[in-house]
Amino acid sequence: MNTKEQIDLFFQSKAFGVVGASTDRHKYGNKVLRVYQQKSLRAIPVNPKEPEIEGTPCVQSVMDLPDDVESISVITPPKVTEQVVELAVRKGIKNIWMQPGAESDTAVDACLKNGVNVIADGSCILVVLSYSDH
Repeated sequence: MNTKEQIDLFFQSKAFGVVGASTDRHKYGNKVLRVYQQKSLRAIPVNPKEPEIEGTPCVQSVMDLPDDVESISVITPPKVTEQVVELAVRKGIKNIWMQPGAESDTAVDACLKNGVNVIADGSCILVVLSYSDH
């Protein structure tokens, strides 16, 4: 499967998890959540420390995401990404997009071993969805 096909598959989900969502509007964890909102896509922020981000209630863990979330964006340090992938596999997440800087070989290998569609080639969802910061 090429990257375009992987991305098309990623966007077939009815809802999306944003792991590493942030209240800081300058951080990528916030911008990724906002690009989903700009495109009217249902996104659920995952952050154990915040009750809500950008007006959307947070869940504390990947395990707490609703069942219609089949795709997650991951904006976390690589070591955390590895833990996120473990949980995502247990939860049955089908697609994981590791934003540039979040990827690790261990996390990518875990996705491949478990049949998870993984995007970790430097593709940025903010570019693909034409994020605008206004």
